[in-house]
Amino acid sequence: MRILKIEPERKPERADIPDTLEAMQEVVDGYIQAVYPFEEPVALICNEEGKLNGLPLNRALWDEDGTLYDIISGTFFLCAAPPDAENFQSLSEEQLLYYEERFRCPEMFLNVNGKLVCLPVSPI
Repeated sequence: MRILKIEPERKPERADIPDTLEAMQEVVDGYIQAVYPFEEPVALICNEEGKLNGLPLNRALWDEDGTLYDIISGTFFLCAAPPDAENFQSLSEEQLLYYEERFRCPEMFLNVNGKLVCLPVSPI
């Protein structure tokens, strides 16, 4: 399965992984959680206990108004999640290109006077 792996402080990386629960858990270093923050059928697969376990903050999720509503902790990956399919699938080339650009810049998060600020940083 062709995925886009996104690690904290790094630019996105294309990867091929087996279509197994074990392979997905290995990428996120723990139990997986599927989140669907996009309009198209693409799943964001992250460590379900990433925040509880203190994994490093990775990327922000923004709503349609440009308001930050969540931060993904730890390494996550994106894959296709067609509504009529039982399993996750490979991203298309167009999806890979789109999400590589969308998540190309790592982010740093600061608490400034009680307000969360998200700043882009250069990837390692």
